[in-house]
Amino acid sequence: MEPTISFFSGFQLNDLWFLAEAAWKTLLISVLSISIGTVLGIFFGWILYEGRWTAALTLGPLLDVFRSVPLIIQLVLFYNFAPIIGLNLDPFLSGVVILSIYCAALVANVARGGMEAVGNTMRRAARSLGMSYWQDLRYVVLPIGGRAVFPSWVGVALGVMKDSALVSVLGYIELLKASQILITRTQEPLLILTLAGAFYFALSYPISRYAATLEKRWAS
Repeated sequence: MEPTISFFSGFQLNDLWFLAEAAWKTLLISVLSISIGTVLGIFFGWILYEGRWTAALTLGPLLDVFRSVPLIIQLVLFYNFAPIIGLNLDPFLSGVVILSIYCAALVANVARGGMEAVGNTMRRAARSLGMSYWQDLRYVVLPIGGRAVFPSWVGVALGVMKDSALVSVLGYIELLKASQILITRTQEPLLILTLAGAFYFALSYPISRYAATLEKRWAS
């Protein structure tokens, strides 16, 4: 009698390392996307703040598109249509591009709100002290406005980190994709999803705690 061939195997120690590598990939794509998206978002927020009606009629609707259309649709459309315009990007770079733009669209409104939180009286006082427009922006508007909207930015950053799981539809093996692969092989969904959740928590919790520490330091 021929031996029975099984395509399934139980959870092994190597599988934990596989999840750890996937968690590192999740962290990498998240850090790049959040960093680029934050810089772009502050720039877009400044345009919306200074541009007023002109920016609201041009840049505003474009950012609304990226905020409104489901992220998974943006990822699939960009990944499939990018080669048409000569951009042959792998899943990682495609994910970074879309996640960065998505993050920028969210941060733009946060940044504009922070700038609007700085009253005109304070800005006029800065200018009366001899500060230029850019010095006023750098030393007054951004520090004060940034503190006002910092909790909102942390929420955006954590949301983008969790949304990075959608890059798995492009074939990028991040934490969620790795979990799906292991679930298919081990047939132990509860164990795998628990471990994946623990990795997501390990990635997110330090950010939230550090943010809380900064807020307390600023408050004191």
